[in-house]
Amino acid sequence: MKIIEDGRAPNPRRVRIFLAEKDIDIEYEQIDITEFQHKTPDFSDLNPLQRVPVLLLDDGNAISESMAICRYFEELQPEPPLMGTGPYVKANVEMWQRRMELNLLFPVAQTFRHLHPAMKEMEKPQVAEWGEVNRPRVLTMLSLLDAELSGRQFIAGDEFSVADITAMVGMDFMKPARIERPENRPSLERWHNEVSARPSAGA
Repeated sequence: MKIIEDGRAPNPRRVRIFLAEKDIDIEYEQIDITEFQHKTPDFSDLNPLQRVPVLLLDDGNAISESMAICRYFEELQPEPPLMGTGPYVKANVEMWQRRMELNLLFPVAQTFRHLHPAMKEMEKPQVAEWGEVNRPRVLTMLSLLDAELSGRQFIAGDEFSVADITAMVGMDFMKPARIERPENRPSLERWHNEVSARPSAGA
């Protein structure tokens, strides 16, 4: 079993943090997406959408999409739970995970992909207007998060979860996307400092 990834990309980082929290060791195989190695026939056979990461199982089956990979390992090793326990908590974690993915990580990624010169050959066509549309969406989400985190320690409640992983990766990806982090967001900064200090953040 191994994970095929480009370790510089945000989605593989989400999986690495998740596995580090569970203390799961796995083999990683690196490919270079800037050299379009995710476009090769062999990789496309594993994931026809040509995206990283991909989990290749010992029986030859492949699982792509970061959260699907995380779900596999959550079922394989439930402790510590990163996707919640019990009906309400599981649904609440899923709700916030989706919010962080669609309203934070996605617009940060779209800003990066459509405005950064390094993405010129990978994102065709680059649509600068779309990149600029997504920039304020990021800031709106961060303001909402600051308000929410004034009343609890983590994104989805009192326990660290996959929602925190996605949100942290999204915020950290703001730097290469050239999105300035807003000031005067004390609860957001407190949370980010805490999750960034976890050993898994360096995975």
